Amino acid sequence: MSGAEQPKMAGPTKEFWQERFEKDETGWDRGGPSPQLLAWLASGELQRGRIAVPGCGNGWEVAELARCGFEVVGIDYTAAAVERAQARVAAQGLQAEVIQADVLSYQPALAFDAIYEQTCLCALHPEHWLSYSRQLHHWLKPEGSLWVMFMQMLRPAASAEGLIQGPPYHCDINAMRVLFPQSDWVWPKLPYARVAHPNSAHELALCLRRR
Repeated sequence: MSGAEQPKMAGPTKEFWQERFEKDETGWDRGGPSPQLLAWLASGELQRGRIAVPGCGNGWEVAELARCGFEVVGIDYTAAAVERAQARVAAQGLQAEVIQADVLSYQPALAFDAIYEQTCLCALHPEHWLSYSRQLHHWLKPEGSLWVMFMQMLRPAASAEGLIQGPPYHCDINAMRVLFPQSDWVWPKLPYARVAHPNSAHELALCLRRR
């Protein structure tokens, strides 16, 4: 391989996601904030602070967190998503920072108290999961919290033939325990909340604490 050649990045490209937003092919979008986020906010478990929303998409959660008084930084890979999230926040007269950045290389100026991870992990090819999990750990303050929704969407060809299919990619809970090990994260006790998803799958919702 010559010095000018670069290996192709595994998984969907920035252009792929841009086209999905331009064509409104966003089947993962609920048309509002996740009911699990609303439950966490209503219970007081998720308390105000500086929070990141990677893969923020149309910005429903960014706007809801801003409305509840959080200092929010929404991050997305594509210009179309960033524009939509910014417009949603502005239309409600709210204050939040929404930036276009690659979550695999983004470095915050200040550490976060919390991260809300809903559909970013399952949108990344599994080849990038380890790098992403390390990013999340680095972004958080010690004792910071990761409010995460692990997508459960096992396809027959994945279990029968070992194919990697997505997005969304299936976030097997055993694989997640390896990706977010006890040496770095405090896991809550079972059971985990099961949240229905518009794409006929479901998510497992839980909060991990950074060690």
